Amino acid sequence: MARPSRCRRVCAEPDCRGFVPQSEESAGEIVLTVDEYEAIRLIDYEGQTHKQCAVQMEISRTTVTEIYERARFKISDSLVNGKVLSISGGHYRICRGDPEHGCGRSCRWASAAEQLISQKGETVMRIAVTYESGLVFQHFGHTKQMKIYDVDNGQVTAEQVMDTNGSGHGALAGFLSGLKVDALICGGIGTGAQEALAQAGIKLYGGVTGNADEAVKALFAGSLNYNADVHCDHHGHEHHGQHEHGHCGEDKHGCAGKGGKCSE
Repeated sequence: MARPSRCRRVCAEPDCRGFVPQSEESAGEIVLTVDEYEAIRLIDYEGQTHKQCAVQMEISRTTVTEIYERARFKISDSLVNGKVLSISGGHYRICRGDPEHGCGRSCRWASAAEQLISQKGETVMRIAVTYESGLVFQHFGHTKQMKIYDVDNGQVTAEQVMDTNGSGHGALAGFLSGLKVDALICGGIGTGAQEALAQAGIKLYGGVTGNADEAVKALFAGSLNYNADVHCDHHGHEHHGQHEHGHCGEDKHGCAGKGGKCSE
């Protein structure tokens, strides 16, 4: 039986998901995994040694060398033979940059979070929305992303999508509190999470569906349709509709906690 590969720590998923050659016909496609991308980013772009990269990704130096060499060959194959280069998949988990779950270093996620925290003015109201593909995601505890809005005098002055790394119901309240969020718009949410949000001083607008941007606008227009008594009894199960994508089956969510393991 093959030994399961150790989960690779990645600061953030790539902003660009692929490259297409400028040619009339494609010679095929190369898939660069996210952990391979991370090795290239750390070694070739940031100039880290293989040892430093291994510490950052929490894997052995031998594994880093294997990943790096495989990634370099894939990139060369794409360039030389004119193949489409796509970036997806792999055994990895996202580092959120916080002391409990993050790498404890100055990483990409931490820089984004620090910038978001520092730019909040005294008159700004910060609103978080459980987010997926432009819509209000319908299960608070399973949301992979939050869209953060800064609103001043009824106008959205800044917005940014942040990865949650599947923090879970309780940890998400701390995640939002750390970002200085004042209010949350979401779909279903459990009682425990509601209590955690209340303790953090975050106003809850649950039971909301539809477009995330429009929901924020409706909140400040006084026309947001929300349920003050919202609850969610589907813990451990999948919702229908938006939640049929099998989030828990994705590779990156098979890696739970520090030093987690992913199956091949």
